[in-house]
Amino acid sequence: MALWLSAVLLVLQVTPASSEDSMFEFSTDTPINNVVQDPLTGRVYLGAVNAIYQLDSLLNLEARAETGPKKDAKGCTPPVSTCQDLKDTNNTNKLLLVHSANGSLIVCGSLYRGICSLLNLTNVKEQIYYSDSKGERTYAASTEDYVSVVGVMATLEIDNKPFSVFLVGKGYGSMDSSKLISTRIVQNYRDWVVFESIIEASTVQAVPFVPKYLHDFRFAFKNDNFVYFLFSRTLGRTDNKNFTFISRLCENDNHYYSYTELQLSCGLNNRYNKVQAAYLSDPGKELAQVMTDSGEYGTVKEWDKVLFVVASSEEGATESALCMYPLKNINQKLLAIVTACYTDNGKIDDRLVVESPYTSSKDGPCVKHDKDIVNRYKCGADFLPSPLASRQEFALKANPVFIRQNLLTAVAVAVENDHTIAFLGHNAGEVIKVHLSSSPEPYNPGPGYKTSGYVNKNLFFDKTQAHLYITTEKKIVKVPVQACHLKQDCQSCVAQKDPYCGWCVLEGRCSRRSECSRAEEKHGWLWSPNQQCVKIISFHPPNLSCLKSQQVEINVRSLPVLRDSDRIRCSFGSYNSTARMVDGRISCHLPEQPFIPPTPPNQDFVAVPVQIYVNVSVKVASSEYKFYNCAAAIQKAQNTPCTSCVSSSWGCQWNVAAHTCTDLSDAETGTNIIKQRQNKSCPRFENPDPVLIPVGYKTRISFEGINLDPYKGRDFTIGTELMRGEEDVNTESGPFYSFSGYMFSFDKAHETSVLFHVRDKHTGKKIDSSLNVTLYNCSLGREDCSLCKNADPKYQCVWCRQTSACVYEQLCASRESVECPDPQITDITPRFGPLKGGIAVTIKGSNLGIQKDDIKNITVAGVNCRHLRERYSVSTSVICEIGPASLRKSGVVEIEVGRGRKGVSSKTVQFTYRDPVPLSVFPNRGPKAGGTVLTITGQDLNTASKEDLLILVGDVPCRVESFGDQITCKLSNYLGDTVPSAHLDVKVQYGPQIPTSIKAAFQFSNNPSVSDHQPRSSFICGGRRVVVHGSGFDLVQKASIRVVASAGEWSGQAVPEEFVEDFQHKNDTMVTFLSPAVNESQSFRTFVQLDNLQMELTPFAYYPNPTFDELSKSVITENSMIIVTGRGFSNAMTANEAQAFVGDVQCMVNTLQDDKLFLDPPMSTPRARSKRPRRDTGSDPLDLLIKFGRGEWVVGSVHYERKYSLPLAVIIPAVLVPMLMIIAISVVCYRRKSQQAEREYEKVKHQLENLEESVRDRCKKEFTDGANDVMITGKLDIPESRRATVTQALNQFSNLLNSKTFLINFIRTLEGRPDFNARAKVYFASLLTVALHGKLEYYTDIMRTLLLGLMEDYVHSKNPKLLLRRSETVVERMLSNWMSICLYQYLKDTAGEPLYKLFRAIKHQIEKGPVDVQVKKAKYTLNDTGLLGDDVEYSILTLQVLVQGEGPDITPVNVLNCDTISQVKEKILEQVYKNLPYSQRPKVDSVTLEWRPGSTGQILSDLDVTSQKEGRWRRINTLAHYNVRDNATVILSSVQHTQQSYDQNHDSHEERNALLEDDKVFHLVRPADELDEIKSKRGSIKDKSMTKAITEIYLTRLLSVKGTLQQFVDDFFHSVLCSGAAVPPAVKYFFDFLDEQALRHENVDEETIHIWKTNSLPLRFWVNILKNPHFIFDVHVTEVVDASLSVIAQTFMDACTKTEHKLSRDSPSNKLLYAKEISTYKRNVDEYYKGIRQMVSVSDQEMNTHLAEVSREHTDKLNTQVALHQLYRYASKYYDGIIMSLDEDPTAQSKQLTLRLQQIAAALENKVTDL
Repeated sequence: MALWLSAVLLVLQVTPASSEDSMFEFSTDTPINNVVQDPLTGRVYLGAVNAIYQLDSLLNLEARAETGPKKDAKGCTPPVSTCQDLKDTNNTNKLLLVHSANGSLIVCGSLYRGICSLLNLTNVKEQIYYSDSKGERTYAASTEDYVSVVGVMATLEIDNKPFSVFLVGKGYGSMDSSKLISTRIVQNYRDWVVFESIIEASTVQAVPFVPKYLHDFRFAFKNDNFVYFLFSRTLGRTDNKNFTFISRLCENDNHYYSYTELQLSCGLNNRYNKVQAAYLSDPGKELAQVMTDSGEYGTVKEWDKVLFVVASSEEGATESALCMYPLKNINQKLLAIVTACYTDNGKIDDRLVVESPYTSSKDGPCVKHDKDIVNRYKCGADFLPSPLASRQEFALKANPVFIRQNLLTAVAVAVENDHTIAFLGHNAGEVIKVHLSSSPEPYNPGPGYKTSGYVNKNLFFDKTQAHLYITTEKKIVKVPVQACHLKQDCQSCVAQKDPYCGWCVLEGRCSRRSECSRAEEKHGWLWSPNQQCVKIISFHPPNLSCLKSQQVEINVRSLPVLRDSDRIRCSFGSYNSTARMVDGRISCHLPEQPFIPPTPPNQDFVAVPVQIYVNVSVKVASSEYKFYNCAAAIQKAQNTPCTSCVSSSWGCQWNVAAHTCTDLSDAETGTNIIKQRQNKSCPRFENPDPVLIPVGYKTRISFEGINLDPYKGRDFTIGTELMRGEEDVNTESGPFYSFSGYMFSFDKAHETSVLFHVRDKHTGKKIDSSLNVTLYNCSLGREDCSLCKNADPKYQCVWCRQTSACVYEQLCASRESVECPDPQITDITPRFGPLKGGIAVTIKGSNLGIQKDDIKNITVAGVNCRHLRERYSVSTSVICEIGPASLRKSGVVEIEVGRGRKGVSSKTVQFTYRDPVPLSVFPNRGPKAGGTVLTITGQDLNTASKEDLLILVGDVPCRVESFGDQITCKLSNYLGDTVPSAHLDVKVQYGPQIPTSIKAAFQFSNNPSVSDHQPRSSFICGGRRVVVHGSGFDLVQKASIRVVASAGEWSGQAVPEEFVEDFQHKNDTMVTFLSPAVNESQSFRTFVQLDNLQMELTPFAYYPNPTFDELSKSVITENSMIIVTGRGFSNAMTANEAQAFVGDVQCMVNTLQDDKLFLDPPMSTPRARSKRPRRDTGSDPLDLLIKFGRGEWVVGSVHYERKYSLPLAVIIPAVLVPMLMIIAISVVCYRRKSQQAEREYEKVKHQLENLEESVRDRCKKEFTDGANDVMITGKLDIPESRRATVTQALNQFSNLLNSKTFLINFIRTLEGRPDFNARAKVYFASLLTVALHGKLEYYTDIMRTLLLGLMEDYVHSKNPKLLLRRSETVVERMLSNWMSICLYQYLKDTAGEPLYKLFRAIKHQIEKGPVDVQVKKAKYTLNDTGLLGDDVEYSILTLQVLVQGEGPDITPVNVLNCDTISQVKEKILEQVYKNLPYSQRPKVDSVTLEWRPGSTGQILSDLDVTSQKEGRWRRINTLAHYNVRDNATVILSSVQHTQQSYDQNHDSHEERNALLEDDKVFHLVRPADELDEIKSKRGSIKDKSMTKAITEIYLTRLLSVKGTLQQFVDDFFHSVLCSGAAVPPAVKYFFDFLDEQALRHENVDEETIHIWKTNSLPLRFWVNILKNPHFIFDVHVTEVVDASLSVIAQTFMDACTKTEHKLSRDSPSNKLLYAKEISTYKRNVDEYYKGIRQMVSVSDQEMNTHLAEVSREHTDKLNTQVALHQLYRYASKYYDGIIMSLDEDPTAQSKQLTLRLQQIAAALENKVTDL
């Protein structure tokens, strides 16, 4: 495809604009430099690299002006035509200003030394003023990218008249003007030209102060007749530290006498020293009061102006702050500086506070004058020769009001309801909102404020201050300043603390104050930062029994005053009751018992939600009301029912006799009734003794009974969950009771708590019991004697020798004290250590002492081991540090414990002293960033332990990851400066021993680099193949793609969510990943992790998954196209990547558009994807599945229909019986019809021969026309000695051609000569077009003049309809060229894409079926003459193609088994090099194809000695001939790589040619007229006719192909025939010209005008490129594709004619094919012509401006010198006739054109003449 098709499209996403909360965005394809807004219209203008964009207030694109790249050279003084070493240079926008007074936009760029231009505010494509020839005085901006430029519009009085000017502040670049501040006029006046610097004061300029001050201008503004610039610069010292300054000068200061700088200090000791951005605004009432109360700013009024500045710190970490400077304070300081200088030599309080930074004079700038001079010269005078600046100690200081731990880059400030909100953008891609109050704090700004990339300084509000524009690198977003409406309840509304928001109580919504109708009433609108909502404070009564109902009074805080018309109600769950206000409280009736929900299990109340509604549906407050259930209270603690009842928070009482808990009642009294909170009166058991109960031993427990009088004489039982049943309780003396105990068993923990319950034996009711004891088991955790003896004495555990276990002392038969056995050693780790010792070993076993002092001595392999007391564990492990050994040895471990008890390990538990020997390291190279995992091999490496090991590569630590016979470790990053590093030693150190080195074992190399990645987007379902290109990937061991999902700063998400996928394939220059699937999130950042190195992939976008519509067509056949519609397909997918399945058979995705998928039908009968067998699936619904990466969507069910198949037993009788009848009838009719048939045959044959001859003639004519369209390229072949003379003469000839008189005479003279043929006219017109391309306005004028003459000739000849039908004159060819040039941009932007899609669709349709390379016919085509009339059996194969010399990647390519080898090569080259233009791909003849079915390869070729032969005919080889199977692997290589092997395995080319020289070749079918000689001689003419296929039976294929391509044809016709804004100006201009001329002639009717327009545009331009797409695309058009294109071109031609074609069954198939559509197309053409006529006329001036733009775009690509030289040859050839014509023309004589031509001839032909 041509390069213009790859131009980046603008991404424009706009949501509906009906509501204030809408968000809009606009993306550019180059970085945005500046943004401005027209205050009158609200339009937004973007100044970007190489473009200016004009957007409406909703960010819809209105116009776009290209500003670059253009030819320029550093230091070149415009115009650039005089400069050398020109190259394409980007144009960075440096300044953008709206000049509303004259409706212009001031645009200054970095090209041409910073020249500016004026564009039309209503259409930036229209340039009002531009000049590059006015010299250095007009260079306003800078050519350097790093130099910042700011500007502000102002008014300057000159000659007592006001003039619009703009002041520019800029830093200094090496090629810039030296002026830091300049005033530029925007109109010509006196000797000044537009953009000239009109104040020639040298006071504020950079030279010679460049080394001292590095100005960085950030902001400029105008206020009260002063102009201010805000910038940072150095103080001219050696440290280059920046300081923030604000400078001021009077708006009407003609000499900059008033220019004064004041330093601004932000933070303690000016910590935030470098200004980043600023905003000027009113402070608002509340902030003004806060500033006044702070005492830092003096008195600040709400109408004062405050400068809000964000500045960054250059001290260490990235940190920035917001500081505030009242403009009044700035002016007071500046006035103090000026006053001190004018009146006191620059001193205040005897301290020097003034200096002059822009003078090299050592004398002070200040001279003492009268004090009155300050008032007399407020803007200075000539007594002050140089600008003033404050010294550092006189800076205006401010404390930061907000500090941020990253770089703040933008600020905008708004006031809402007297409160001030700062919007701060930062470098992490987010804008935060800060409420500027006495304690400023940021809060969640809402959706849309989180972007990707750096927020630049262009942050501003729309006209209504309701929206904020946020600008990042390539995107501008419009978001609402608040998102109140997103909060659905008061709590979330006030939680955001947004000053814009509040809860509108009586409307039940979160809104701005202005949107709440009763906001002014008390509590009508609850402001968000106050953190207060309407709230139910209390109920009276606070709760109620679920058995009762009554009125409740509700106390509500912050309830607005309700009017009489307001209705209020209460809702208790599903129960509603009308409410009323009583003494400021709300009174309503509680629900009756049936409306109260049941009490939940394990709960003694039910909480019923309470809502208070106003005016039916507005909920103002909510809470819950608790209905208690006393009967359920005892369920909370079943062992203490009475206590639970009376101690509950509800009004409950306990009935001892009834054993029930009921509602509190004053009517019930007596000893059996225990009232609320009288829990001490409850009958209960408590105080068990003992509280420690051993497992396995029956222990008697006694306890106390209290308040048991009601149960006197009753028996009780006791139990617990660990007992199998219940035991009787024994009554003791007094209030005491006991039970004999129980032998508990419990082995799940050392101890557990057991709670006993007690029941009345008679009733089975539980009586309150708090009998809680601890059950313990001595054996658990005390497996040896030492551990047992270490137990707490309270447990009475002893080590029992008989059972060798730790038990309760009463369970051991022997009560005598037992000494613990000797220590047992079971293991030592590690088992190997270095000879130097010094490592810790862990000795494990049992009875290793009770305390650390018990360890007396340890030896390991006979060497003392120092006990590490602090790491001792009782009885089970001892850790000690081994001593050194002199030689390698092994031995047991011995330990002495207590009084002489020793333990020795067995022979299987031994320790060995040995020294490890590391020998090698792999790999030996790795990236500087580290992360490489080294594998170290050697002898005895698993000595000591992992913790004892230290590995260094040079000085770089390597963290041990695995330890054993091999050691692996991961490298840290290399901090050295030299990369690649030297070969570094790898040091391995075990403990304190001397490290062992592996010499020169590793080298740090450069980190891998990433240069590109494709594709650059994915759906959130993931699975898209992402290829990252770069270098150094072979060094990487672990590569992964990592996506970090950020929900923004305010999401509450502590750690960003990450999604990671490891790489799929890798080589040194490429890594392949599958994009990870991610969750829905606000933004994503994508990184490539290469070992330790992390690099961000930018851009890489995640798009929402596509959506699919319901299938419109549910029945498919083997020839139908499947169309799937939806949205968002092309965001992150291409046709090659997408997959589709019908049932279990894959379909090829033919074309993928954003809203459509075109699928080829399955090539075989599909079945359902389930495993169940089916007899016949023909009528079963099959799922149509679409796969994009990992995303799968079943978009519907389809039915696959095929030819119905019957059993053979049915077919044979059904066919034979009718056939026999037909034969019988045919015998009777044969004689009668035979003669007639022969006559018909001869007639048809004659017609076909005539048709063939006419097509042949037409093709020759088209070829001739095409061949004459030449491009003028190359260079003049002129001797060096004459080059200067010839060049000068050609320039003079060019000037002569610019004489209209000469050129008209020149052309008419040539056309009058009979030998000036059609070919010469074409060539001459092309030469003339090239020569005059730089002056298309003049070229158009010549063309008009010649056309008027041509038109007169045709009209007067009574044949006006023939005008422009052919190209018989020079002017007709000039018109063709003119149309081509003027429609080029339209072709790029609009019509090119549908034409390319049409071409690709035709090519795909043709290639999906057989194509015969010899007869140039295809199974699928639009042209009946190119239709393959035979049924060729074929199948689709997928070849796995490996391209030799291009890595291991395999490319799958779909081919047909009937394809010739050359066809296969073409398809392979098409797929493998699909990203290369056709002209840059290898040609078929330059590559060979090798198939490797086994261990040996076979070269495949079209013809070889194996080719099949049929008589004198030889068949071209196909894949089927070689028996190549599906999924076979083939190797594509260039000829030189495989020549040797080819010659070894095959005969030479000469031998093969000798074998084949007498043979004729064919591919799929033999030509019908080339019959075998015997059959030809023997058969009659009727026999011959039978050998020809009856092609008409295949004509339905034409309809199938047509149906598939219909959408593409319609799209192309629509793009061509679309009137309106898209119509190129040239078309409107020329059609109006034809209409005007038609009105001048009476015999020109509407049909004639229609024909003129058709001949001039559709037939002259569109048909030509439709039939020849290779004219504009870098593609190859085969004859078969060309045949189908010709059918569409003919249809287009027919649609443009007024003549009605009557079609019949005898009409050509190609005409019949589009018969139905022709009428529609004709209407489209008529409407197109009508629409153009109704458009606003294009004036001559507008057309000339447009033509000038076109000239500039392409003139430098054409060699005009060659064209002029070729034109002169015609002048030389017809010299005498031209001279004669000029001599006869009075105008030519007056201009001495004859003499000028003679002089040019003398110079060019090197003749010495009398001239």
